[in-house]
Formats: sequence, structure tokens, C-alpha cells
Amino acid sequence: MVRSVKQMLEEANAVVPKITPDHAQAMMAKGNTLVLDIRDAPEVAATGKIAGAVHVSRGMLEFRADPELPSYDKNFAGDKTLILYCGSGGRAALAGKLLHDMGYGKVYNAGGFKDLADSGIAIEKPT
Repeated sequence: MVRSVKQMLEEANAVVPKITPDHAQAMMAKGNTLVLDIRDAPEVAATGKIAGAVHVSRGMLEFRADPELPSYDKNFAGDKTLILYCGSGGRAALAGKLLHDMGYGKVYNAGGFKDLADSGIAIEKPT
């Protein structure tokens, strides 16, 4: 069955709640969260990332999130709330659905980096 990007985004948005920057900050303040920047490396290098976020590009996400693989990133360990963001929210939605399908239970789409940065959330500047 052929599916369009529009259909994939609709499916993703149905299972991955979209949250506001303020809601993301409140969730982060409570702790036990993993904030994931899933943009490509050149994007992160150009703008920086949310303070404390872990950069895992969307193309490597499955390999970092699967505890059975040698490339597993231990930041995914435990029952953390996962907050994803990208450039505008589309990749975060698709990546969030993928993590949901992999069994991660608390996955949220915080949208785009610019909206988060404009909200006053702390940013780690590029080096």
C-alpha cells in the first residue's frame, strides 16, 4: 500500500501529542525527560540546540533507541518522557511515531527549534 507523507504525518500526529514550548519546559523542569534534537548535524552546527538535548539525527534514531544493538545510546534507558523537536515539527512527529512503535510510551512532539528558542528556553550555542 502506497502512503503519502501527508498520510504518514496524520498517523504520527494521531499517536504523538504536539506540545507547546511552555509545556515542554514544564515537563523538562519535572525531570526524567530525554530531549531529542533529531535535526541533521549541519542544522545543529548552525544554530545550536536546546540545553541538555541529545542530538540523534532522524536517520540514526532506530539504531540509537534499540537496546539490542551495539549502537544503543544509554540516554534512552529507563522510563523517561521523550520530547522531540526538529526544524518545524514534521520530522519530530514521524520520529515520535517510530519511537512509539518501538515501545516507548511517553513521546511528545515539541515542534520546531525556532519556536522553542523564541520561547526563551535555554540554548547551547554551536561551538
